[in-house]
Amino acid sequence: MDKKSSKSVYPLRVQAIRSSGQNQRLYISFPMALAAAIGLEAGEEVEWEILERGELHLIRPNASAPAAKARASR
Repeated sequence: MDKKSSKSVYPLRVQAIRSSGQNQRLYISFPMALAAAIGLEAGEEVEWEILERGELHLIRPNASAPAAKARASR
């Protein structure tokens, strides 16, 4: 019997913002479910590290410690 993958997938769409007199900017919205899962908060600074052309790594230099003491049972 095959084990189900424990990976969660959050599809996103890249949005282009065009303001007059400025260069085009690209934005990615971060789903609330994903933010809650990692404890990401509004205003928090993050960095992207390029691993490969198709893969980025999110770095949270000032991430706070997890609030839960132990992992929830299933």
